[in-house]
Amino acid sequence: MKYRTIGTDPATRREVSVLSLGAMLMGSRTGEATSFAILDRFVEAGGTFIDTSGNYAFWVNGTQGGESEELLGRWRRSRGIGAEIFIASKVGGRPLAASAGFVRPDGSLIPMDGLSAKAIRESAERSLERMGVDRLDLMYAHVEDTSVPLDETVGAFGELVAAGTVGLVGVSNHWAWRVERSRATAVALGVPGYEVLQYSHSYLRPRTDVPAAWAQDGSVGAASGEILSYVRENPGLTLVAYSPLLKGSYVRSAADRPLGPQFEHPGTVARLSALKSVAAETGATANQVVLAWLIGGEIPVIPLVGASSVAQLDESLAAVDLELTLDQRARLDTAG
Repeated sequence: MKYRTIGTDPATRREVSVLSLGAMLMGSRTGEATSFAILDRFVEAGGTFIDTSGNYAFWVNGTQGGESEELLGRWRRSRGIGAEIFIASKVGGRPLAASAGFVRPDGSLIPMDGLSAKAIRESAERSLERMGVDRLDLMYAHVEDTSVPLDETVGAFGELVAAGTVGLVGVSNHWAWRVERSRATAVALGVPGYEVLQYSHSYLRPRTDVPAAWAQDGSVGAASGEILSYVRENPGLTLVAYSPLLKGSYVRSAADRPLGPQFEHPGTVARLSALKSVAAETGATANQVVLAWLIGGEIPVIPLVGASSVAQLDESLAAVDLELTLDQRARLDTAG
């Protein structure tokens, strides 16, 4: 395993594995025995960075979420896991009542807990209790909540850091300008700002102008050029990439796992061709090339991978040691 440091404050920064394991479906769609086996293998391989959320995975069984955190708590206690494992959780996307999805049949969004000071405090308390920890190593603002003033949200995170309840603060699925405004607000308040950014990011480049129910101006969750440029110009920030393997689309047929309309543009064909060529040269899978490209890029990224079996995890773990040549990386970078 390889490692990198995230965070800038000596009091809260941590060294974590360059590959993060997503626990979103653990405790719901992925059963306990399989989840424990995946977690055990990740730790055995030197993995230290695990990602979850207080709302995972409410849509599977029509709940308010928390199943993933509860499973991680049981795993930690059964294995004697302590502070050596870095666990990130999130606040802001928990439904106020049991729900099977984010959107109602009429297209309106279901009410969520949001990013008020009260919601942030209560979410942190639930996460601590479920996982049996004294501190959340990293807590993300999960989705935007424009109904709450930024100083309230940023100030609430700052209070949790000051109390030792939270280590680092991060942000996910926010427009770049909101991230910058939040970080400026944190400076004005004299509290820690967002240092870890979690966005959907992979080798294929999606269109980011396709509207969604929760973002009429386009894809707020994708690592757009503005997000990438922002991280490039602020080397103290860390970019964590969720869905780096596009839910299996790189290794499944288009009929089995279509990419979706956001990838229907000429650049996709060119990039898939370059990816296939490099994979053949290295003897690695397309998934492994994608992960190696993210980890070793000019803007280093921590891929957040899910796994429904130990075999799937092993494929991702092998990517950590895959070294792409300068020529291979250049061909991947310039395709499309």
